[in-house]
Amino acid sequence: MAAALVAGCGTTPSSGGTPSTPAAEKSLILATTTSTQDSGLLDELLPAFTRDSGWQVKTLAVGSGQAIELGRRGEADVLLVHSPAAEEEFVAEGGAGSRRLVMHNDFVLLGPPDDPAGIRGRKSPEAMKRIADARAVFVSRGDESGTHAKEKTLWTKAAVTPGGSWYQSTGQGMGETLRVTSEKAGYTLSDRATYLTQRDTLELKVLSEGDPGLLNVYHVIEMTKKAGDRVRPDGAKAFADWIVAPAAQQLIGAFGTAKFGQPLFTPDAGADEAKLGQ
Repeated sequence: MAAALVAGCGTTPSSGGTPSTPAAEKSLILATTTSTQDSGLLDELLPAFTRDSGWQVKTLAVGSGQAIELGRRGEADVLLVHSPAAEEEFVAEGGAGSRRLVMHNDFVLLGPPDDPAGIRGRKSPEAMKRIADARAVFVSRGDESGTHAKEKTLWTKAAVTPGGSWYQSTGQGMGETLRVTSEKAGYTLSDRATYLTQRDTLELKVLSEGDPGLLNVYHVIEMTKKAGDRVRPDGAKAFADWIVAPAAQQLIGAFGTAKFGQPLFTPDAGADEAKLGQ
């Protein structure tokens, strides 16, 4: 866990309008997914948040399940995660405060260019079944992240219980899982943003994409003192309010366009979640 702690992601606050509270007292912990870090999105957002608010940010980039557990233990002030079912269950426990929609992108099924399992262009449940029937190598994150949760949902829809030598787990984040998958000429499920930022180093292609079951939705969750005395609700609210405000939403919507010709995330603050992806 210590290796995941990235301190000083923010920059020194600007002189204009920054509260006089010492910087050391205005520090919050953000628990978030490896996809927001591996894609580079945090490098875009956090310095801007610090400039605007004066809050310094320490980041724990882990799977969504681990991020939620950090919140549950009062070891994070605010969460940015993408595992909706787990999030709803967590908020219902009562230790968290507001949960708000931030953005979405999508998941894609990746595999070697020659596609030995023949999943190219197939809907995700059929693609997963073909991988299992062919006993083609599938590399799972296996870390209870939002991506792992989505993968398990896809296996269920395909009526497959994965296992055996063809089904392998890294227990690590998306970037490392992509590297292992490429080395093994296997298949995996990835968020599109992390794949696009690393595709030039991988022997993997997008083979299945676009069906509604592959939507990847992110929420920000504020923690409260009910989770623990160390929680900074003021910092949590500052970050949550900022990331759903127009300036941050514009940053999210523009991120990736210059390099990839398309945004890596779609900003959604205030949108009807039931209509996303339509």
